[in-house]
Amino acid sequence: QGQLVESGGGLVQAGGSLRLSCAASGRTFSSYAMGWFRQAPGKERDLVAAISWSGGSTYYADSVKGRFTISRDNAKNTVYLQMNSLKPEDTAVYYCATSPSGSVPLNEYRYSYWGQGTQVTVSS
Repeated sequence: QGQLVESGGGLVQAGGSLRLSCAASGRTFSSYAMGWFRQAPGKERDLVAAISWSGGSTYYADSVKGRFTISRDNAKNTVYLQMNSLKPEDTAVYYCATSPSGSVPLNEYRYSYWGQGTQVTVSS
């Protein structure tokens, strides 16, 4: 069985930056797509960004385009989410997940392994 562990969350002022990491262990996910989701209190969990197994294809939600960058290092079995120009509305628990699809699935039901989440809080 595989395990995903997120890190890098925290409290930051609006306009600041954070870099989230998601390290996989127990198995290799180098042939899997990876995604970052977030869930704010009282809201549904939404896909923020996703990347194909090769890194050649990416997806970004409109709300984060131009501010967030997803990347992966298959040698380290790790995916990253660089978050710049953070806004208070980015406050949420951020989860990484992996899908056996090699492309970029947009539906969360296509993701089979999930991390426990890391809290990101952006103060105004």
